[in-house]
This record gives sequence, structure tokens and C-alpha cells, in this order.
Amino acid sequence: VPIGGGGLISGIAIAAKALKPDIQIIGVEAAMYPCMHAALRGETPKTGGATIAEGIAVKEAGELTRQICAELVDDIVLVEEEHLERAITLYAEVEKTIAEGAGAAGLAALIAHPARFQGRKVGLVLCGGNIDTRLLSSVLTRALVREHRLTSIRIIGDDRPGLLALVSKIIGDQGANIMEVAHNRIALDVPAKGAEFDILIETRDAQHTQEVIDALAQAGYPPRSL
Repeated sequence: VPIGGGGLISGIAIAAKALKPDIQIIGVEAAMYPCMHAALRGETPKTGGATIAEGIAVKEAGELTRQICAELVDDIVLVEEEHLERAITLYAEVEKTIAEGAGAAGLAALIAHPARFQGRKVGLVLCGGNIDTRLLSSVLTRALVREHRLTSIRIIGDDRPGLLALVSKIIGDQGANIMEVAHNRIALDVPAKGAEFDILIETRDAQHTQEVIDALAQAGYPPRSL
């Protein structure tokens, strides 16, 4: 259960423990804002930063909810920003559900701590879908980069007519798609008679990306991933 001030998990814990006393209640906080995690350990939380989980980015746990969590919440785990991004992406791609960072924190906990929950029946609370469309777009695009489905490569070759067409053909023959091309003739680390191409390619997965890189290398234009 995501934890901000602690109200949501307190209510869930009271109800769930009443129905099934041996159930485990696990709270989740963004690593940048571990207020309840610190409070239950008698520590002063170190909070701050631009977390994607804005809905649970609080600097101090609630006083009443702290008492309830101390009694009924079995543990609190922390998740990093990458886990929250991956959780948002999974909800969108697999469940076709839009989740904000805070709402996806439960799934982020499974991604961050898979061994802890392996073989267990786990209920996730998705408690919000209030995410800006531009931020959602950024998260989904970053997921493509993380999975090597979007990759920027740099090729240095002779500055002669037809070179870009040749490179484009090699990429196309491998079934990849070119999204963007930047052509640079004045970079000082490129020979005076050379040219530098930064190419953003779209592929199926990491293996497909490697196949494109190998094909370019075999043709005499070994690329460098950016």
C-alpha cells in the first residue's frame, strides 16, 4: 500500500487485519520521502527531491496514523524512481491502466524486491491516475530507451554523397526504423573530410538493436551507442 501521510494504509490495515489477522500489510514509500519508514524507527527522515510519486511525497508522517502503522503495518519498503517508472509503464502496457507515480508504488515494490514476494499472493492498491500527459509520455519513452527499443547511435564516415542513404538502407534492411538524424560536419574529433551522424533508431528489442549495430559494423561503419 502506498504511504504518504499514512491515512490510506491505516484504514486498509484496520479493515484487513479485522478480516484476516495473519495477513501482512506492507507499506511503500518513495526513497526520496521515507517519512513513515523513518518515523517507525525513531529516525529523522531525510526528504527532498523531484520524485515522480508526488502524491506520497510528504515530509512528515501523520501523528495518529503513525500509531496505527506501528501496531498494524508489518513493514515498509522503499522504492527508487526507476522502479516507479517501470511500474507506471507496466500498468499502461499490460493492464491498459493509467497510474500516477504514487498510485503505482505498490507494483514498484514488487519490481524492487522480487525475492521478498516470490511465491506469495499479493494484493496491490492502485490509488491514483492523476498524471500529466507530458510526464506519462516521458515515462513511456524512457521505458523504450531502457529496453533498447529506442537507441541513439553515432556513425563517423566519409563526407560523400550517398553515405547517409547507404547507412539508412542497412538499417532499413534489418527491419529497424529511423526516428531522427543529426548530421555534423564541424565536430573537431571528426576528420576534415569526414562527417558524424547521430541516428535515433526504433527496434523490437535489445537483440534487434544489436543486430542493426552488427550489420553496420560489418559494412564498415561501426556505430557507437550514445
